[in-house]
Amino acid sequence: MNLNGNKSRMQGLTKDISLQWTNTKNHWRDSRSADFDRSYMQELLPRVNQAAGAIEKLEELFKRIRKDCE
Repeated sequence: MNLNGNKSRMQGLTKDISLQWTNTKNHWRDSRSADFDRSYMQELLPRVNQAAGAIEKLEELFKRIRKDCE
């Protein structure tokens, strides 16, 4: 299980989504856009960062478990 690879992929995809959203906002400028931004995009980065931290903790835990089982 490669958790660090998955973490990197998640962070990369989040960056891609953020860039696409920035481009989209240049053309979509109504109240629905603001609602979408508030409801989803503003929540995305903090939640991804939180998930990345949890993945790091899991990776460390798995390393200790592997070491204990050797």
